[in-house]
Order: sequence, then structure tokens, then C-alpha cells
Amino acid sequence: MAHPTAQPRRRRCAVVGLGARAQLYTDALTGTYADRIDLVGFCDVNNHRMAVHNNWIQAAHPDRGAPVPSYAAEDFELMLRRERVDLVVVCSVDRTHDHYIVRALEAGCDVVTEKPMTTDADRARRILDTQRRTGSDVRVTFNYRYTPVHSAVKETLAAGEIGEVGSVHFEWLLDLRHGADYFRRWHRQKANSGGLMVHKATHHFDLVNWWLDTTPKSVYAQGGLFFYGAEAGKRRGLARDYARAHGSESAGSDPFAVHLADSPVLRELYLDAEAEDGYHRDQNVFGPGVTIEDDMAVLVRYASGATLTYHLTAYSPWEGYRIAFNGSAGRLELLVEESTWTRPAVRTSSTSAVLHGAEAGDTAGRTQLTLHRFWEEPRELKVASGEGGHGGGDVRMLEDLFGTGRTPDPLHRAADATAGARSLVTGLAANRSFETGMPVRVRDLLDV
Repeated sequence: MAHPTAQPRRRRCAVVGLGARAQLYTDALTGTYADRIDLVGFCDVNNHRMAVHNNWIQAAHPDRGAPVPSYAAEDFELMLRRERVDLVVVCSVDRTHDHYIVRALEAGCDVVTEKPMTTDADRARRILDTQRRTGSDVRVTFNYRYTPVHSAVKETLAAGEIGEVGSVHFEWLLDLRHGADYFRRWHRQKANSGGLMVHKATHHFDLVNWWLDTTPKSVYAQGGLFFYGAEAGKRRGLARDYARAHGSESAGSDPFAVHLADSPVLRELYLDAEAEDGYHRDQNVFGPGVTIEDDMAVLVRYASGATLTYHLTAYSPWEGYRIAFNGSAGRLELLVEESTWTRPAVRTSSTSAVLHGAEAGDTAGRTQLTLHRFWEEPRELKVASGEGGHGGGDVRMLEDLFGTGRTPDPLHRAADATAGARSLVTGLAANRSFETGMPVRVRDLLDV
């Protein structure tokens, strides 16, 4: 029997995909959780980006010693063996998640993956089948479950404050900085990201699954490219004649352009890395080649009998969301303003809106949670504001992922591979409905 004072086993962790989002994990693993976890490997298609992350780590921790060993994408399995990795954090392009998740599981590793878990039903089945066969863990990083106000919603509904939930109305608005950014980068092609129904809305569909403790059964949706893209840009006089902003004179007057050279972070991580893989982080949002939608309406029926009406708009003047739950004993309403208006992106050194659109900065708004019970005055429920990224969700999620794990969570915020698949399938069914114009039974795509 282990001695009562024995220290927990140190884990050996690797990160695959060293773009901007990976910094959340590299900072945590070399800072707060360095006493529990050793960061022993980087893996990416681009050597320069791995070097940038190593430089950042060295600057923050000058006494750390040798840089994190870096491996090319084709040497992923070699890294797992040579560095004796037992935990892999996946932050790569969405369409490649399954490639790394499956191979990590087969090598005996546990996996933490960025959302969405993957981008189509076949890939999701591969992950689920491999996870069940190997018995290793997969955690999907739904940080919005950990935001204090979202936890308060879960607690209020679970306590029966509005009775049985019959319907949910959910409107999510991306402002012109954050929304436009999906149309500048690799997300603009549905083959890479699954579109915003998968890449972005997986957060929101997961919240509804979790809040109502149910699963989606059928989906009907309508969506299209209304604002961005070449045709819409020309029709409204918003188009500029450039493929990417860097080096383009016409991009200088475009409020939708992002200028990589003006930001040290964007220059290091993307502009200086282009020579290796040719990836352009600053494409024209009104240029050709956009295959994702920017305005989407979805109707979902759940196993519980509840319905969801959901709308995602990617070109709003302000950012945030409105959610209302209608129940047999009342109504619960949530309003979150993440930014109250949008500053132009042109010629700015700020990267917060570009890299982390959910962090609203100096135009932050408010959060209001209101309970309307039948025959009673409305009552505002006070919720402590969350510090840090995504309304305080990031720091709480990191503690759940990498902390001691000794505190039971009655809200069950940890999301496994099944939760990842259930959030994904609503968006996949919406995409299918866009194509066919017909309702889609979820189990016809993926039985979860």
C-alpha cells in the first residue's frame, strides 16, 4: 500500500498543434502545474511555431533548462515512444484531431483535445471505438461549462426552479472582429473545420446537452453565406482587391483586415512561420474560397421532449448571447454582453480580439441572469464574475484537467469523448440539413 504522504505520479505530456490556442496549455504546464506534469514534447507541421513557443517558455521561466523537444508531424509516434509520453494535448487543425487522438490512445496515452473533438461522423466513430477498446481517457475542453454563470444556470435548472424545461431559445452573436477572424484563417474552408456549426457551435450545443441532461434526436436547419465571401463583398461594396493583407496597399484602409506585422505575437507565430508551410493567417474575408456559413438557424428536438431554437450570426456590431429557458414553473433568462461595440481591426497592435475573441477587453459589457417564476416578481440571480479567459472558464477547466482532481464535482463539468460526440452531432446534422433542406435524425449520422 502506498505511503499516505506519497506524491502523485508525475505525468509526461506532449502538445500537438502549436498555434495560438496551445499557449493556454504550454503556459499552464510550465507554470501552475509544473510540479505535477512534465512538458516533454512538441509536435507540429511547422518547426518555427514550435520554436516560438519554446522562446516564450524560456522568457517566462529562464531557469527551466533545455527547450521542449520538437518533432515533425510525421514523427508523432516516435515522439510518444522516445519521450515516454502518457498524456497528449491536441490543438491542431480540427480535421486532424482524430489522427492524433486515435494514435495517442493506441499508444496507451490519455488525451485532452480542443473542441470540436473532430469534424465528421466517421472520425467521431473512430475516436469512440478506439477509446472504448483501449480504455484510455479522452477529455474535450468545453471551457464554457466552467464559466461561473453557466454553472449557475446548471444549478438553477437542476434545482427545479422553473420546473420541467419545455423549450430553449439561444442566440449567439459574434462581432465584426471575432466573427471576421473565422473567414481570414483556415476555418473558412468547411473541410478543415466543419463550419461554424461544428467549430464554434459545438460549445453551445454541448451547453444545452449538459444543462438539460439530455441528447439531441432530430435537427432541422437553414444557413448560408450572407455577409462574408466574394459575392456578398462585391454586392455591398465592401470588397478590396487583395488576397491577403500583408504587403497589400488596399488592405490598409480595410477595417476587416488584420495586419500581422503590427503585432509581435502574430508576427512571430504566423508571419515569420509562412516560409515553412505557406499558411496565410490574414486572408481577405471578402475574397474567394469561403465555404462556411455566417448566418445559421437551427431547430433541435431532444430525447427529453424539449426543443431548442438556435441562431448564430457572425457579423454583429456587438458580441454576446441571449438564452431563455421556458419551463413548467417559470422562465430563466441569461444575457451576456462580451463586447458592446466593435472597434475596427485596421492598423491595431491589439491581438485580443483576433486570438481570443471571447475576451472583450475595454468594451466589455455585462452579465445578467434573471429568474421569472410563475406568479412571482422577477428576481436577478447574482453570480460572481469569472476572472481570465472565457469568463473564467479557462482557469477552472485547467485546474480540472491538470490539478489534483480530488474534489468531487456535483455539476459533472468534465466532458468525455461521448460528450464530445453528442455536441458534434447536432452541428453535423445541421450541416446535412443545410444541404438537403430536410430534417435529419441524429442517429442516422451517429448513434450516441
